[in-house]
Amino acid sequence: MSKQPNVADYIVRRLAREGITDCFGVAGDFAFQVDDAVARSEAIRWIGCSNELDAAYAADGYARVRGCSLLSTTYAVGELSALNGVMGAKAERSCVFHLVGMPTMRNQRVGKIIHHTLGDGVFQNFANISAQAACVSAVITPDNCAHEMERLIATARAESRPAYILVAGDFALTPVTTTDPTPYPKPASGPDLAKAVQAITERIQAARSVAVLPAYTVSRFKLQRSLQVLIEALGCPFAVTPMEKGVLSETHAQFAGTYTGAGSSPNVLEAIEAADLVIDAGGVNFNEINTGAYTSRLSPEKLVTIDVDHVRIGNRIFNPVQMGDLFEMLVKSVPKKFGYSAPRRQAHAKPGGKPSDPITAANLYPRYRDFFKPKDLIVLESGSSNSGTFPLPLPDGAEVQTAPLWGSIGWATGAALGVALADPSRRTILITGEGSHQLTATAVGTMGRYGLKPIIFVLNNEGYMVERALEADPDWVYNDLAAWNYHALPAALGCQGWFTAKVSMLGELDASLDRAAKGDSACYIEVVGGKTDYPAGLAAAHGRLDALYAND
Repeated sequence: MSKQPNVADYIVRRLAREGITDCFGVAGDFAFQVDDAVARSEAIRWIGCSNELDAAYAADGYARVRGCSLLSTTYAVGELSALNGVMGAKAERSCVFHLVGMPTMRNQRVGKIIHHTLGDGVFQNFANISAQAACVSAVITPDNCAHEMERLIATARAESRPAYILVAGDFALTPVTTTDPTPYPKPASGPDLAKAVQAITERIQAARSVAVLPAYTVSRFKLQRSLQVLIEALGCPFAVTPMEKGVLSETHAQFAGTYTGAGSSPNVLEAIEAADLVIDAGGVNFNEINTGAYTSRLSPEKLVTIDVDHVRIGNRIFNPVQMGDLFEMLVKSVPKKFGYSAPRRQAHAKPGGKPSDPITAANLYPRYRDFFKPKDLIVLESGSSNSGTFPLPLPDGAEVQTAPLWGSIGWATGAALGVALADPSRRTILITGEGSHQLTATAVGTMGRYGLKPIIFVLNNEGYMVERALEADPDWVYNDLAAWNYHALPAALGCQGWFTAKVSMLGELDASLDRAAKGDSACYIEVVGGKTDYPAGLAAAHGRLDALYAND
């Protein structure tokens, strides 16, 4: 009879079967047994991070590319430090398995006063807090381990959201009682699937024009191909909001452009807001960033929402209906093809300016546009980086990862670590501002430690540009930052063989872009910009605030 694995080994082996090959974390004595299981695993590599927030952001980025990820922290101080990143993963639907090692059950039963606690002998003070950042949670024991892991994995996968897994140190070393769990049922569509397909088909048949808005959930559930087939069958335009940038290829003949409400180009407004029927494919999050400060004019009467597990048409709800099932069935019943072809992209002129000219938003972002290549993984920070990059057209297969809903600054630097590890065969490009970068810059050292080759652009504009833009007076002292020598960070953080540069003139920027394009090393470029040289979107927001305060 073969020896049963202990709980910690079982958990790690089971998660490895989900395609996870890296575990992000910070060690702690209550998590040593879990961390040991990762360290001795032949399938999953330990990725030691400088702090738990970096690790959580990295796990989020990794999950977006791979489908799921593993984060390991210790009880209380570790899990709570990671909580902001895990909560963001819940908001933006990233499937992160958050594995937390806690004090032994022996010490818990006797209420022992021990470190990392409130000194009250209570050991469940933090469980409910961390569980709020997950869609499912469990305290693992030798008896329930195999069965609970199936439930945790199935639920987290079905919702593409975090799972919170607690295991005590002594239980982690105890053999599991069974390794033959009952399979947990996967979510399935019910009889309402056929009814939803019929209802949508009837709406399409009655419409003179149809448009599709793909949601970010399409990429989280890896349904891009299924949706593209449906869009091609319909022959209708599709557009994306900023949160969905790069969900489907922007070189597709039916791609109309980026939809941001009143800020959209005329052809995008015509394609989306003038359509008789708009299919929300995946549940678009109509927040203020996605809608140009709520300037979207989409009538609810002409909106059909195909969400992750249900369909909404007016006041009718069809449930349960799985998004992937509906895409496949709807393709077979599409009643007509609308024959739309997007206006041909105009060739962009080469970005202007003399080599001795200073770098401005107007001449920086077009250079990023020309630097992007097919299949790039582009990670954008919230704020000016998002605002300047969202309008840029993407080459075929390029994907954008950003977090405008949760909007936690510092996310992008940590997430770039996870993205680069998830698929090292593609270029990872990080575009961030120095205000966000200061929160999580230590992740750069982790990138160097594990031999990654990201291309990092850090905009140094003397503080929090996005905060300055959101106020009528941009010069409040709390928008200032310590003046770091950013381009010196990789060397200080132990990165070897990186190309680094600090550029303030266009000639320097162009030379650095040419060097970075060679792809033979990691690159870190500090771009010096103007303190209030806002990209167009931020400039418009600032102008609206100026007008608002002037009329007070």
